[in-house]
Amino acid sequence: MTLRVQILKDKFSQSLGLPFKELLPESVIRLAISELKIKYKKRLFDPFVTLWAFLSQVLDTDKTCHNTVSKIIAHLAESEVEVPSTDTSAYCQARARLPEKLLENIFNFSAQSLEEKVRTEYLWCGRNVKVIDGSTVSMPDTVENQKEYPQPSSQKEGCGFPIAKIGVIFSLATGAAIALCIDRCSEHS
Repeated sequence: MTLRVQILKDKFSQSLGLPFKELLPESVIRLAISELKIKYKKRLFDPFVTLWAFLSQVLDTDKTCHNTVSKIIAHLAESEVEVPSTDTSAYCQARARLPEKLLENIFNFSAQSLEEKVRTEYLWCGRNVKVIDGSTVSMPDTVENQKEYPQPSSQKEGCGFPIAKIGVIFSLATGAAIALCIDRCSEHS
């Protein structure tokens, strides 16, 4: 990890509140919600707060829901709004309600927005170079995961986990992921 990336990661993980509110404006999330025709109730854990909190949780060294709810409470305290309970269940339920398509749209918007800001001096020999990387990930052994990503035949049934292969394309100029593919992990002989 480069020093700049580590500095940014440390800054976000040590900040109080929801630092992604500045990087990912409500207007961007609202546009994605509108495009996808997502309906939601106006509540404390609306898609905006939930998404900002989730992004903070992913980058934080303390990835617990309790820590994340504490950051939400700090954010609300700044706004002089009634502080909610420290119970994590409402946040966890709200996070589960975030549609995957919403996350995908915001990812694509962010990648496109970054690419549009690349100046020619950041290009390699005038070219916008892309880097591809791939890996596999295992996931919890649930009926849904087994259906979508069946475990490889090399594993005995009931003795393994569903595995997905992932491929990511990065922009060399920005360092940002600009495309992502998740698929079943098939075996070839």
